[in-house]
Amino acid sequence: MADKKEKLFSDFSPVSTEQWMEKVTADLKGADFEKKLVWKTNEGFKVKPFYRMEDLEGLKTTDALPGEFPYLRGTKKDNNEWLVRQEIRVECPKEANAKALDILNKGVDSLSFHVKAKELNAEYLETLLNDIQAECVELNFSTCQGHVVELANLLVAYFQKKDYDVKKLRGSINYDFFNKMLTRGKEKGDMVQTGKALIEAIQPLPFYRVLNVNALSLNNAGAYISQELGYALAWGNEYMNQLTEAGIPAAIVAKKIKFNFGISSNYFLEIAKFRAARLLWANIVASYKPECVRDCDNKGPNGECRCAAKMAVHAETSTFNLTLFDAHVNLLRTQTEAMSAALGGVDSMTVTPFDKTYETPDEFSERLARNQQLLLKEESHFDKVIDPAAGSYYIENLTVSIAKQAWELFLSVEEAGGFYAALKAGTVQAAVNESNKARHKAVAQRREVLLGTNQFPNFNEKAGDKKPVEAKCCCDGGKEHTCEKDVATLVSDRAASEFEALRLETEASGKRPKAFMLTIGNLAMRQARAQYSCNFLACAGYEVIDNLGFETVEAGIEAAMAAKADIVVLCSSDDEYAEYAIPAFKALNGRAMFIVAGNPECADTLKAAGIEYFIHVRVNVLDTLKEFNAKLLK
Repeated sequence: MADKKEKLFSDFSPVSTEQWMEKVTADLKGADFEKKLVWKTNEGFKVKPFYRMEDLEGLKTTDALPGEFPYLRGTKKDNNEWLVRQEIRVECPKEANAKALDILNKGVDSLSFHVKAKELNAEYLETLLNDIQAECVELNFSTCQGHVVELANLLVAYFQKKDYDVKKLRGSINYDFFNKMLTRGKEKGDMVQTGKALIEAIQPLPFYRVLNVNALSLNNAGAYISQELGYALAWGNEYMNQLTEAGIPAAIVAKKIKFNFGISSNYFLEIAKFRAARLLWANIVASYKPECVRDCDNKGPNGECRCAAKMAVHAETSTFNLTLFDAHVNLLRTQTEAMSAALGGVDSMTVTPFDKTYETPDEFSERLARNQQLLLKEESHFDKVIDPAAGSYYIENLTVSIAKQAWELFLSVEEAGGFYAALKAGTVQAAVNESNKARHKAVAQRREVLLGTNQFPNFNEKAGDKKPVEAKCCCDGGKEHTCEKDVATLVSDRAASEFEALRLETEASGKRPKAFMLTIGNLAMRQARAQYSCNFLACAGYEVIDNLGFETVEAGIEAAMAAKADIVVLCSSDDEYAEYAIPAFKALNGRAMFIVAGNPECADTLKAAGIEYFIHVRVNVLDTLKEFNAKLLK
């Protein structure tokens, strides 16, 4: 047996695509294949229910190799390592330093310090970085945009004073002229002037990146994946275009740009996004024909510097889909998001603590967030295999589809004058805000599910002291944070925000409406509809009472009144509603709100008899519950 070599499945004859389609068509029993099984993504392209080897024909993505231009399969050749980053908002530099030293012993190898500009000086920085071995950890810094050059000068002076090997220092300064326009509506300073000064100041640190594309802001505002990527490319290209025109070599500009992406819960599409991002950015940079400024062994056929075309990617799990209620489900969301980013080959990652929506993350939630990444590394070995998705019929096709959609958006922005012009005109903000609005509507209708919030809520959970935390300006609400705006801004309301407001309203009222399931008739249908109705009404924080079943509607109404119900929900089959609904409604006689669970053919007859409320899969859950609250919480 040791000598034998057998092909897997050699005993099975191959099945053609035509045979698969014949089987699918037969199983559909006349239903339309496109309508039933082909999924149209929010990005605008269609996804088939299955892919075959022939779907890879003509796709150049399968020719790519890890660590080689155009970096579709990642910028690394030997492993899939990424850095585990944790954010530290510095209130006291000594305390922040103690925290940094502690977490560096707990799996973190990338730190992000948010520092106050008004306190910046050499002593402040020395206190903050005391005993941190900068050659062994990536150091990233954020401060008010008007002080980034000062910060760069202080960092260079500090590292030179410590006599570090600058070739071993890695990190970034988060300067992003355009993100302030998007999130705060403020256009302050001169991007080219500041960008040139910053590049010059940071020159002694060759591996520090200082021009940031914070596409995370788009993601947190509810942008679709192709929007986040398309606008990010235009964003990065704006730096390339303006700064090269100002006389800075293209290779230098490209090597100073860092992309900060969000990660949504769309698992496979996110893997494809990161692959497509590297591919497209490499080609954009290559179009500038960057010349190597140092000895380089990674030159293209025309001598261009290909290492400049490597996209530096930091990824952070989204806040758009985080929830206040059933908050531990956030751990599941961020875990799958972290998996997407790791498999997609990012350079560093931040997992958002699960409790960020309602409080400043504590030591426990930050530890969980760190360990989510460490599990992927130490137990699942995601850091060992480069681009494991390569060759997948499905993901290779997703990569190409996302790349096409994002590229079309990128070209449309460029044709309209570039990213800066688009921000001034408000077209980027308008497009993303429209997506935010569409996604909120999808959540309201349960077409986009937030487990524990708009579907399968924890029936008895109370928020207590938990309140939604609003975003704060990096300048601590200083003079820059005013109502006056130079341009339109993104709307960053989380997807769960309206459901949370509804449930918090119920809790704050001091009156918790009680919903009683009057189950009768067909056993399977009454149970299914009772379960649906309980989940529906519990989304507003109502108390729900399910029942095994009643022999008569009168018995059910009597039990509901004994339970002091505010709502009675009739749960039966569509055919039986013609028999049960009107008698139940009359027996209730206005003593509580009456709801029919379903949308039976006899609905018009029931409405004519005075029955107003029907709940089913086609109704807008949020709007319906808002209407109920308005009546029940008076």
